[in-house]
Amino acid sequence: MKLFKSIVYLLLVLVSSILPIFSFDDYSLISNTTSHLGAQGSPYAWVMNITFMILGISALIVLFRSNIKYHVVFGFLFGVSLILTGIFRHANLVDPLQTVIWKDQMHSLFATTTGVSFVFLSFGQAMMTHGKQRVLGITMALLASLISLFMMMYPSIMGILQRIMFLSSFYWLFFIMVPNPDKAL
Repeated sequence: MKLFKSIVYLLLVLVSSILPIFSFDDYSLISNTTSHLGAQGSPYAWVMNITFMILGISALIVLFRSNIKYHVVFGFLFGVSLILTGIFRHANLVDPLQTVIWKDQMHSLFATTTGVSFVFLSFGQAMMTHGKQRVLGITMALLASLISLFMMMYPSIMGILQRIMFLSSFYWLFFIMVPNPDKAL
């Protein structure tokens, strides 16, 4: 399982840092998000969208294996929302007139649900554990919440902020989080 999680994490790192080279001309790692990589009309958008789906499926597997109802419920919301984020694509940034608006609206809904469910998941993990696991769970919930807020406040750097959030969140989920079945909610 550790090898599987390592491969999926490496995929996230590589796709989010290399795909921008092949995306549309004005794409910036600093200001454009991974959703923009998968947007309607973006070159090679399918690569980012498949990555979203693989991340969602991987999160489902990791959290379902915990056998903790709380993790299964919020893991389901998190994983399925992330999969649906890859299915429903962000608005077209290359040619806005070609945007299918309802797909962009669904993308926004599922991207938001992904973030909110992750905050509930990490905060719940904190409440079910002690010591380092508790501190890290609270830290991840706060980090995800604050970065989301900063992305709205500072759109010129939202791309790098989102990458920090994604990389830290999946690192925590795949390599640090240790569910405590004795204190399960």
